[in-house]
Amino acid sequence: MKEPQLPVSNLTAALPGASLQKACKFVVVFCSLHFCVVLIYYLSGADFGILQFFRQNQQSQLAYKQNYTISNATMRAISTKGRTKEPKEKLRNCPETSTLLVGPLQIVFSMHVDLEDIRKSNPDVIEGGHYRPKDCNALQKVAIIIPFRNRDEHLKYWLYYMHPILKRQQLDYGVYVINQDGDKTFNRAKLLNIGYVESLKDYAYDCFVFSDVDLIPMDDRNTYRCFNQPRHLSAAMDKFGFGLPYNQFFGGVSALSKEQFLKINGFPNNYWGWGGEDDDIYNRIASRGMYISRPDTLIGRCRMIRHNRDDKNDPNPKRFDLLAHTRQTMDSDGINTLSYKVVSTTRFPLYTYITVDIGLPH
Repeated sequence: MKEPQLPVSNLTAALPGASLQKACKFVVVFCSLHFCVVLIYYLSGADFGILQFFRQNQQSQLAYKQNYTISNATMRAISTKGRTKEPKEKLRNCPETSTLLVGPLQIVFSMHVDLEDIRKSNPDVIEGGHYRPKDCNALQKVAIIIPFRNRDEHLKYWLYYMHPILKRQQLDYGVYVINQDGDKTFNRAKLLNIGYVESLKDYAYDCFVFSDVDLIPMDDRNTYRCFNQPRHLSAAMDKFGFGLPYNQFFGGVSALSKEQFLKINGFPNNYWGWGGEDDDIYNRIASRGMYISRPDTLIGRCRMIRHNRDDKNDPNPKRFDLLAHTRQTMDSDGINTLSYKVVSTTRFPLYTYITVDIGLPH
């Protein structure tokens, strides 16, 4: 038996989703009407709670972002507080030949000099007698070592002339006056060895200038630095008519790099009294395959302060015998066998003054 067929017009009404379709149409019409009303009121300047909510929410987010930015800035300021500033632009190296040099100098020892006046004239020299160029990196770090005893007036002249000269030469330098304690026989070379050791306790020097306190260069182009070979700086002393007493002469002022100094085992310790130690140093240099370099006799001119020979510095009667055996003794008499005791160290404004007990002759 067949099921009865309904009319097509009644099919939709009989379906279960017909009511849902009517409801959806009603909702669409209602929402459209509501939207139109809201749009009209919004354009007319009216305000609704929902709009206030949206605006308040946007303002809160903006305030949060602003507070977050301020907080980050504050944290950055706190985190950088106390830090060192970013390093300045790296300094260039000083030139091989300083542009500040003036050439020949007038050196006289007749005027009165005062240490306080010298200090005021050199305010850029720091305590202990150390100076470093401000506008360039010096090519070498130079320790200037002066063997000393009872030469206070000579030291004043040395400081008066030499600090301006050394600064114009654009050196990174320190001045060390090594004073022999007591009144026993003077030992220049041993004091120079001590100056080498003590200066390296202060600074990483790579060049060492060994200078008598009574010699001043007459031309600032005679640079107090080290060269490829050991350097004899006092190449033309007025004492010898601005020449050399003999070609092997190495007295007065000389310069050796750290490498050159160690290569010859430093200087001899056994020359007590005047004479012989400079020739021993020359022999050491020659025995190690090096030679003496010098400035020419115009630039290398030096003036010496005239004075009598110091007490307890009589000619060394053993010097000729010692010189005859330099090659045999140099490996066992030098920086590797140096012994002494520091009595005191005082850092004056223009120099470091180290008093040492060097023992007795033997």
